[in-house]
Order: sequence, then C-alpha cells, then structure tokens
Amino acid sequence: MNGEKTSVQTDPSQPEPGPFGHPLFEDPSARALSRVGVIDIGSNSVRLVVFDGAARSPAYFYNEKIMCALGAGMSDTGHLNPEGRVRALNALRRFQHLARGMGLPQLTAVATAAVRDASDGPDFRQEVLRETGLRIWVIDGEEEARLSAQGVLLGWPGAYGLICDIGGSSMELAEINDGRVGKRVSSQLGPLKIGGIKGGRKGRKEYIKSTINELSEYMGEQHNRLFLVGGSWRAIARIDMHRRGYPLKVLHEYRMTTKSVRATIKYIESADLEALRSECGISSARMALVPLASDVLSRLVQTFSPKDIAVSSYGIREGLLYEQMPQALRDRDPLIEASRFAEKKDARLPGFGRTLYNFVLPLFRSAPDTQKRLIKAACLLHDVSWRAHPDYRAEVCFENATRANLGGLKHSERVFLGLALLHRYKNKREGTSFENLYSLLDEKGQHQAEILGKAMRFGAMLWMQADAKMGEFVWQPKKKQLILKLPQQAMPLYGEVAEARLMSLAQTMDAEVTVKTVR
Repeated sequence: MNGEKTSVQTDPSQPEPGPFGHPLFEDPSARALSRVGVIDIGSNSVRLVVFDGAARSPAYFYNEKIMCALGAGMSDTGHLNPEGRVRALNALRRFQHLARGMGLPQLTAVATAAVRDASDGPDFRQEVLRETGLRIWVIDGEEEARLSAQGVLLGWPGAYGLICDIGGSSMELAEINDGRVGKRVSSQLGPLKIGGIKGGRKGRKEYIKSTINELSEYMGEQHNRLFLVGGSWRAIARIDMHRRGYPLKVLHEYRMTTKSVRATIKYIESADLEALRSECGISSARMALVPLASDVLSRLVQTFSPKDIAVSSYGIREGLLYEQMPQALRDRDPLIEASRFAEKKDARLPGFGRTLYNFVLPLFRSAPDTQKRLIKAACLLHDVSWRAHPDYRAEVCFENATRANLGGLKHSERVFLGLALLHRYKNKREGTSFENLYSLLDEKGQHQAEILGKAMRFGAMLWMQADAKMGEFVWQPKKKQLILKLPQQAMPLYGEVAEARLMSLAQTMDAEVTVKTVR
C-alpha cells in the first residue's frame, strides 16, 4: 500500500446490508454542521463547545468551562452573583475572541435559570452584547428540558425514558419515546437554589419531597430508564465509580442501579468530602454542590423507581446541535457515522470496511442487530490506527475504542469493540494494561470479539484492486466447518502469513478449515 490512500468504488444505487445506508457526512446539509460553536451560560458554569467532524457524532474540537456561579446567592438577593458576573463577562470575551480565531461564522449563546430569573439578567445581556457583540438567547425551563432531551437523543437515537437535567438553579424533566420529546417541566431544585432554603437539611428535604411529588403528578409514571444530565450528576457518578472500583473512567453511558445510587449517597454522607473530592478529581466548586444534589437524587429515584440509570455527557449544548440537523441525519446511528468518518479520514483504503464487513458477516449470521452494528463499526475502524507503532498498535486500538468520544455505546460494547480491534493486530489479549476492563464483557462476548478480530486480521490480507472479489466465508456451525472460497485470481494472496492467520481464526472457532478455489 505504501501508505497511499485509494478509494474503493461502490455502486451508490446498491444499499448496504442492514440499517446502515449510505454515509451522510458528505451531504451539504451535514457539511454545514462540520464546525458549530455553542456557549452555555448556566447558573454554575459558563462553557464554550466547538463541535467538529462527522455531523451526526461530532468530535469536541474545543471545550472550555469556567465555574462562575452566576446563580450563587440569588435566593437572597434576586441578583446575579456580582463576582460571577465579572468572571462570566471575562469568559465570554475570551470565547468570542477564540471563535474569531477559529473562523467560526457565529456563536450560539444560550442562558438558563440564573440569567432567566435574575432581576439584572436583562442588564447583563445588554452588557455582554455591548462588550462582546454576543446576543444571548434566554430559554425558559421547558425549552431547557427539550434541548437537554435532544442532547440525549444525539447519543441515543430512539431512546426512551425520563431525562433529568440538573443545573445550578433549576432541574428539568422531560420524557422521550421513539426518539421524540414528550412532556417536560422545570423546577427550582438546583443545588444553588435549595441551599438557601430555611430549616436546615430537614427543611430542604421536605421541600425536595413536595416538589418532586408535584413533578411526578405532572409527568406520570416513568419507570423506564432515567437519564442523568448535568455536572452534579456526573460528579455523583464519578464517586459511584470510585466506591465500586469501576475500571473504565468514561462517564457517558455509565450505568447505575437504584441500589447503587442509594449506597453511594450514604457513602457521600459519611465521607470526608475534601479527601473524596481529591480522590475522584472533582473541583471544589462542584463538590460543594454534591451533598445538595444527592438529596435531590435520593428522592428522585425513590419517587420514580427507574429500571436503571444512565449518565449522559450530552445535554443542552448537544441539543442545540441536534436542533440544526435535518431529520435524515438525526435518524442515523451516531456510532456508524463516526466510524465512517474516521475511515474516510484515516484508513489506507477508505471504503474497504464495507467489503470487509460483507466478508466476515457469514460468521455472525445469527447475531442480533445490536451486535451487527458493532461488527460494522469494527470493520470501518479496523485500519484507522495503522500509523501507530506496530508494537503498540493493538493497545492503541483498544484504548481508542474504549475511551473515544463515541455515542450510542454501552461500556460493555466499548470493550467488545476494543477487543475486536485489538485482535485485528494481535492474537492474544493477555499481558496488556487493559485486562481489568475485560470483565465488563461476559466470556461469550469476549470470545465473539476475538473471532471478529481474527477474521478481520485475516481479511485484511486479501487487499487487492478495488473492483476484485476478495473471497467468501461459509460457516457451518453444527459441523464446525469453516470453508473459504477464493477466486482463482486471489489465490496468490493466500500466502504463508495469510494461512497462519486463517488457522488462528479456525482454532478460536474450534473449526476445521477447507479452502476452495472458485472461478
């Protein structure tokens, strides 16, 4: 290959197998979203995010947060925190300057509860406009809930359940079903607000209980998945990971049970908060809010009794990006679109992933669609790390899959994808620094990932000109027979190394191999 990229020519009129369709990131409507800047002015923090890359599953080109605590003290004064206001204005000056340097056409700036409720909120907006040229869009609570829910949908198309977004001064709920946002409501349950309630913790807990009961009456029964959005929830999830000794420190799609949440809240109540903050890598400003947010989460879980709890790193900012997407793009699988984008950008033979997928698919005919999408993603990503040093290539692949910013992946699925890509470059997975992560995937899943990786490792040996047939697998599971049919013109590619890789695959499958030449 000599490191040179070659495009595989495919017939655009022929649909791909399964729900994958044709890539959309080359469409003008997707390219228009290739770099989008969003500023989120919250009650606790002000953040700039610049999205870049495949529009359906964008990379975070730039991400900076300043803890300003605009909403601190508002319960008593009705005004924005003066010190926070100065810090926020300085942050916005910086963000606007950065955006110009990046060549962004414009920034979308939204403000939530603090600016919405403060008596000097309009004055602050005018000051920002005068000093920076930024127009701030103040959204109400229901709109905040809707955008947070759309952010969740960016990562989980077709998701269903209850979204709970906690900020500094408010907490929003929204239901999602079949990829649509339903009922939504806002409350005053942000930690900065409830911290000022009279009566100490007892009075605060009574207020939380009565407020959540009202929210429950409006939202109705919501016993499906609970999606947690917001920095205070993520801090609690990080503490849950610490308490459990959980090995994968990726908050997005981290799952908790109601039992685990209750145990973690008790753990927080009995802990030295400063020591816990240091051990978990949580900022002092955020840690100060964790006990307050814990009281809200405790009552929330008790009231709604969700079947499970998922942490979402996507929220309002991602919801604003989702808002700009055409429906055809929204409906796409973010994992597949991101994998396609990576293949086009980094693989030596862009387009070969589709050919490789068709080649290995006979080994997984009975696999459910949830597994086939992982197989598809692995095939698209199988060659994007070829520039890494050969001695570390397998480990680089595993680390990229398990820690990359990819949407629509449970942690067990990250490990499946990582193991498959590891075995694309390495026969054995023992002896790596990632062995503590393997247990997040059951033994059957680990075995299937190894088969996929070794099948890709062999299939990669059959590269040739783009319009030639690379061969065909026939798998007879009851007979444990693996048949490889190779066209006559492809036989020279079946050399010693290719044969060794095929035998390694057969050994993993406990299969006998037959190689047939076909015309």
